[in-house]
Amino acid sequence: MEPAHREETTGPRTGAALVGRTCEIPDVSYRAFLASQPAPRVHWAAPDGLEVVGSGAAVTLTADGSDRFESLRRGAATVFETVDRSGPPETRPRLLGGLAFNENHEERGPWTGFPAASFTLPRVQLTRADGTTWLTVRAYDTEATGERVAATLERTREDIADLPVMRPSGGPPGVLETRVTPPKDEWTEQVEQATGYIRSGDLRKVVLATALEVDLADDIDVPDVLERLRRTYPNCYRFLVQPGDDGAFFGPPPERLVRMDGRRVQTEALAGSVPRGETPEKDADYAQSMLDSEKLQHEQQLVVDAIRNQLEPLGDVHEGEQDVRKLTNIQHLQTPITADLDGEGHVLDILEALHPTPAVGGLPPDRAWEVIRETESFERGWYAAPVGWFDSNGDGEFAVGIRSGVAGGTHATLFAGCGIVADSDPDEEWEEIQPKYRPILDELENGADGPDD
Repeated sequence: MEPAHREETTGPRTGAALVGRTCEIPDVSYRAFLASQPAPRVHWAAPDGLEVVGSGAAVTLTADGSDRFESLRRGAATVFETVDRSGPPETRPRLLGGLAFNENHEERGPWTGFPAASFTLPRVQLTRADGTTWLTVRAYDTEATGERVAATLERTREDIADLPVMRPSGGPPGVLETRVTPPKDEWTEQVEQATGYIRSGDLRKVVLATALEVDLADDIDVPDVLERLRRTYPNCYRFLVQPGDDGAFFGPPPERLVRMDGRRVQTEALAGSVPRGETPEKDADYAQSMLDSEKLQHEQQLVVDAIRNQLEPLGDVHEGEQDVRKLTNIQHLQTPITADLDGEGHVLDILEALHPTPAVGGLPPDRAWEVIRETESFERGWYAAPVGWFDSNGDGEFAVGIRSGVAGGTHATLFAGCGIVADSDPDEEWEEIQPKYRPILDELENGADGPDD
């Protein structure tokens, strides 16, 4: 990863105005753009085609503790109080970032520079939608003016005019060594302890995670890895959150946590997994085995019921038909869920109600978190937590930060987990976890050369 230079950022201030100017530009390599720009850097790409990449910070919101969602809402309300912008709706101001799994998260280990919640409104942003690319420049200040920002926009447009439309992709950094935490014998003990709690009646499900430390032969270029993931997992989300020079959190998560547009909320239950088959027949057999599995159906229904219970106080909830979500190397049970809210709301309200879902935490949530905290011997950080964006209307979209890793220099830490229920078998659960590392690990080991974008 090319070195990034952290710039000073600013938080919400009474009396400051958010001023942004936008122009349409020819297509440009997002990887080349990120390589030329300072941290903080963010990238968001959704399966529906919206792609946003940003550098620098016009505004940064951070929060921790039990009121972190409310603190973010208050900060955003101040930032969006006075907005002067140009450009189409696709380029409207969006705060991009995410949260740690735990509200009392500490910045240590690979998570240095990642607070319990952090969102950035990029100073310079590229937006791609419907085949068009826009450049946006923003300022947030008591003295910001449209004329000054327009002049900065023109200078920035000239600066990036020479960036390529396509940037050749280099080789993967290569993997020297991997170490898993916990090792399999300790994992077996953890699963057996968890199933004991479940049989005793004070726990229904808990998601236990593992961490894979990876030593690399060369420095990682995270934007390059994201481009490889775009080609391999085109139907997944892709995200990058890089607060500073120390590390970047990224991945291709398959699971939408929530999308909110007005009073319409979309979410889904994604739980249970099996591998893809080497032949169409074997693939179909795997999928059918998941549909027929009492254990996986029970695990999936726990997630569906919990999401319904969390959303029903807010409006009318509708459960769609269960299906199988097929990704490149894994298959999941998937149930779409929608809600029509009774009143006005904010996507952060929905996040606060849903996180953590039983698909990444467990049931009941408080007891599951106690078991996770006493069992796992590493810091989850932002793994399995919400990552995405929200705007001035309170609309937004968030994915679940799974199939993810945090990396910098010649070191990466990848994360994977699975749901433990009463009849979980440690060996089977261990085998279920292994394919969940592969999306990123494969690109560190074997990424194929080729152009980007």
